[in-house]
Amino acid sequence: MLAEKHPPASSELDAFEQDVIHGLSQQQKTLPCRWLYDDRGSQLFERITQLPEYYPTRTETAILKNCVSDLAQHIGPQAALIEYGAGASVKTQILLKHLTHLSAYVPIDVSGDFLEDTAQRLQQTFSHLNIQPVIADFTSPFTLPALSNSRSKVGFFPGSTIGNLSDDEIHSFLTAAHQHLGDNRQFILGFDLHKSADILIPAYNDAAGVTACFNLNLLDRINRELNANFSTGGFKHDARWNENESRIEMHLVSITKQRITIAGKTIEFEKGESIHTENSRKFGLDTIKTLCHNANWAMRKVWMDSDNLFAVALMEPL
Repeated sequence: MLAEKHPPASSELDAFEQDVIHGLSQQQKTLPCRWLYDDRGSQLFERITQLPEYYPTRTETAILKNCVSDLAQHIGPQAALIEYGAGASVKTQILLKHLTHLSAYVPIDVSGDFLEDTAQRLQQTFSHLNIQPVIADFTSPFTLPALSNSRSKVGFFPGSTIGNLSDDEIHSFLTAAHQHLGDNRQFILGFDLHKSADILIPAYNDAAGVTACFNLNLLDRINRELNANFSTGGFKHDARWNENESRIEMHLVSITKQRITIAGKTIEFEKGESIHTENSRKFGLDTIKTLCHNANWAMRKVWMDSDNLFAVALMEPL
């Protein structure tokens, strides 16, 4: 069963408008990072994952290839794999190829058209597999399809997406996963580890400018969907390392003093004023263990690369 293509629902547009107007009315202007991932944003992010500066994807891919046999033994047969924020599901194919007795794969993503394209491509490769995509924001309530042939459910949250979330959001998400996954649940979590800013800054401010296009695309989306008049040439992308919060911050910085109209409302920008669009936190292993423990998950096993850049953990209920 594949997701149907459709324009944004009025409720989604209302939420987008509310988030934009509210966020840009704050002293530190901000926008929720989930709005970065329209179809164009999702395509640009997949390009980012292939850039030489962007270490997380290739590092996690190598870890998954090394540990997938071990994962298969822990997971067992007739499990449903539930992926939160699936994107193009590139790394997921490593699991799908080795977990040959999966009963279903459920990719969840907020970008409906992009999700459908991904599901169609995967169905051609894994014709035997029951693939049931769900269009949803995984940080909000949603319902999984019925998976009656599954003995268990395994959550999959790869990449460094958990780094986009605050402690409270991580707790809510991991707690909700208990309900989604039901009895005999397990969870595979990818997370980015502490490292030098000399590695981090180039990863989020690449020489080719793809991350800048990804960030600026949010302004194009606001123009298109909310009848705004942003000029992307009036803003520049900026990736900053916040040592105190242990996170990369992405900002859009106003090059000049300017006035923008959005959905009939006027927003003023001073020269140098920024819109904070995304965080990407970097974790110590103890911090992740504590966050998971507080949401009633225990780490059964952790795999890391030889340079300790990234980690993948298998979690089970406490």
